[in-house]
Amino acid sequence: MAGLSCQFHSTLYRERLYGKTRPSISCSAQPSQPNIKVVINGAAKEIGRAAVIAVTKARGMEVAGAVDSHFVGEDIGKLCDMEPLEIPIISDLTMVLGSISQAKETGVVVDFTDPSAVYDNVKQAIAFGMRSVVYVPRIKLDTVTALSAFCEKASMGCLVAPTLSIGSILLQQAAISASFHYNNVEIVESRANARDLPSADAAQIANNLSNLGQMYNREDLGTDVAARGQVLGEDGVRVHSMVLPGLPSSTTVYFSGPGEIYSIKHDVTEVQCLMPGLILAIRKVVRLKNLIYGLEKFL
Repeated sequence: MAGLSCQFHSTLYRERLYGKTRPSISCSAQPSQPNIKVVINGAAKEIGRAAVIAVTKARGMEVAGAVDSHFVGEDIGKLCDMEPLEIPIISDLTMVLGSISQAKETGVVVDFTDPSAVYDNVKQAIAFGMRSVVYVPRIKLDTVTALSAFCEKASMGCLVAPTLSIGSILLQQAAISASFHYNNVEIVESRANARDLPSADAAQIANNLSNLGQMYNREDLGTDVAARGQVLGEDGVRVHSMVLPGLPSSTTVYFSGPGEIYSIKHDVTEVQCLMPGLILAIRKVVRLKNLIYGLEKFL
């Protein structure tokens, strides 16, 4: 598909009828950039289906493959309550990567699988000349380190994102800024189920604050009562997790100083909140030649 490119030139012509001088303009048709081919690994999951819809609507990219062990053979468009995309879900990632590689297209694999599969998935993508965006909570740092070395050697990009929520990243950045001004901090989160607590977001915030060299809650460090929550890190940051069906996923960071309380809160109501971050990640990763940890590097 060709795009129209117009440029202003410094040469001037004189319009005889009116005696005015105007810049000349020339237009030429130029080939537009091909779409980024996106493979969704974990496409049948709720977040995978949301990603299919988001990528389909995004400019400059398209869904090129859907991988999952569930709903194999079903059209991913129909599964997402869209018009058929004529892309069946298959269970073999290699088959999808091979077809895109043969066409020499720019491709990105979005990985929503699980920590045990991430290393092999990214290696496969790199072998076929494709970048990866990894959103797999609780991925081990040893895996990230190994992948970083592999990406560096292959000069291929990979973005490992502990969170794709831009709101969560802004919360973390605000918490870091506030931590230098307050001596007391605690994190309170709510979730609808107890599948994974403390949550990855709460753990990330606590670890970020603990790495700043500050010491928090000095008067409370010896408290070992279970009701006081879990201490994460070595600097006294406590996390309290509420679990009640129907609660939205929420994270609040409380700071206190003499005579004041400062709180920062972020609520998640739908998985769609992760999609702006995902689209940003896809656009950025195609230019990388190494592994980047954290979407915040691009905000």
